[in-house]
Order: sequence, then C-alpha cells, then structure tokens
Amino acid sequence: MSDAAQPTAAEVRAAAEAVKTALDRHLAAVEGRSGDDDPAVYEAFNALAAAAESYDELLYDRYDEVTPFEIPGADDGLPPYAGPDEPHALSVLIRRDYAVAEPRRLVAQAGRVADLDHDEDGPRTTAAALGVLFGEYEPDEIASRHKDFGLEEGDSTLWVTAAGELPEPGEWLATPFEQADPERIVCRFDISSVFDDDEDDGEEVGEVAAGR
Repeated sequence: MSDAAQPTAAEVRAAAEAVKTALDRHLAAVEGRSGDDDPAVYEAFNALAAAAESYDELLYDRYDEVTPFEIPGADDGLPPYAGPDEPHALSVLIRRDYAVAEPRRLVAQAGRVADLDHDEDGPRTTAAALGVLFGEYEPDEIASRHKDFGLEEGDSTLWVTAAGELPEPGEWLATPFEQADPERIVCRFDISSVFDDDEDDGEEVGEVAAGR
C-alpha cells in the first residue's frame, strides 16, 4: 500500500475509540438482556465485531501491526437466521464420519451380535457387519464405543434447524438431507481434528445461529 493510501494516525485512533464504544455497548446489552435470544445482544455483538475488524485493518495498514483478536469472516460462520422467531417444530441433522480401522474386529463384533440373535449366517464382509452393528446399536452408542467396533472417528456435526410446522409423515424420507437450509439453523456443534490447534482433542465447537 502506498503512503498516499495509508490511513492517518487520527483515523486509526478514531477506529480504536469506536471499538471502546462498541465494547461498552456490548457489555451493557449483555447486562440488560431480556433472555437468551435477546436481539440487542446479537446486534451489539455484530457492531463490536465490525468495529474491531475495521480497527485491525487500519492498524495494519498504518503501522503494520495486528490485534490479538480473531474476527470471524462472513464465510466462517452461519448466515443470518431467517427462520421463524417461534418455531413450532425442529429437525436434528447429524453426520458422523468413521474410518474402518480394524475390519476384522468389526466383523468379529458383528458376529457376536449375530450369535446372540441365533443367526447361523453371521456377517462375512465389512458392509454386512456394519448393517448388523448399526441395526443393533443406537448411533450414540456406536459413537461412544467406536474403538470397540474397530472404527476411527472422523469429523462430525450436528445441526438443529427450525421449522414452522412438523412435515407430513414420510414427506422427506426419500431425500432426508436435501432440505437442510443454513438460514434456519438454530445452532450447530462440530467436532474435527482441524480444531486441535485451538481446542482440546475431540472437544465440541458450537455456534449459535444469528438472532437466536
């Protein structure tokens, strides 16, 4: 950036003062919030984030320095919430990825289930074993005991999405995940190894949707 395009010291100082003002307003909104979904807190949060981002950019352009604050970009978070303010129904969408780390253990565990069910033809392939195990155990139990079944965890995510009313029985069964609308996400919780640098291994990273 050329010297002519650089912000002035006064502009940087004004941006710093704007951060202080936004910080005070955010604290006041939090202290006076009417409930967990108070829109004033959300608006104050966004104003603080915008002020901090502006200050960070001007500080860098003028002095080649940065702040210790990480400002989430538009592509990093959820889009603005556009669902109903008072949802009468919700959908919980869960995806969990696993690697089949020990196929023989997987097949052996499925074989034990088949024996208990007096099934003489136990599973002989990984695909058949997965069908047996996921038919016998709830997904949460599979998640908590994945190592017992020879599985290795990958990324996982849980989305809670709002709806105006409950869909008709069988309405979405043919395409259960195609109707997921990011603008109706009330909250989401992600687990991924990409968070290991900032979070403890396996810790959930959650995000509440805009306006909730």
